[in-house]
Amino acid sequence: MGTKSTSCPRFAFRHSATPCLIAVSMVAVTVVRLGLDGASNSPVVVLREVDGRRFLPIWIGSPEAEAIVVHMNQVKRERPMTHDLCRTIISALGGTLRRVHIHRVHNNTYFAALFLERGADIIQIDARPSDSIAIALRFDAPIFVEDSLLHSPDDDAPDDLPIDGSPMAGHGMTTEELQSYLATLRPEDFGKFNP
Repeated sequence: MGTKSTSCPRFAFRHSATPCLIAVSMVAVTVVRLGLDGASNSPVVVLREVDGRRFLPIWIGSPEAEAIVVHMNQVKRERPMTHDLCRTIISALGGTLRRVHIHRVHNNTYFAALFLERGADIIQIDARPSDSIAIALRFDAPIFVEDSLLHSPDDDAPDDLPIDGSPMAGHGMTTEELQSYLATLRPEDFGKFNP
């Protein structure tokens, strides 16, 4: 399931005040956009480095896209969604999410890890990036990407790639406004960015 670790001082991090837990160079990122891939009609979440312009587009499922948009737009639901439930369970067990790492790609699939803290223990749990991002947003936890996975804006990027945009707009959306937003997401041409 997960592995425990308490420190690893030989590893390098940027934007991190706590010890590193994975043997890679990690860069802090933020969610800047959610769009649709025009070719596959699949949601794409775009992460951008905090102190720079490099970015990482990741294709995700519709439920995870909705979970990200719901939280970023502060849509209130009568019953908790899966990622809200995850947050509640982690908190109820005395834990918190310290960070998320998106640390590698293999066969066009990205891999991520959740780092949960409970008392003096740090527990690393393998997770999909989409779920990791949705949970991290609910904990206001930092998200890190392995440096080599980030794309430069000069890497044959489409002209309309939304890497310089502000985070997804809108706060306090109603359920109807959210559904309308999801239905009208602007398709983006991310076809050039196959990992």
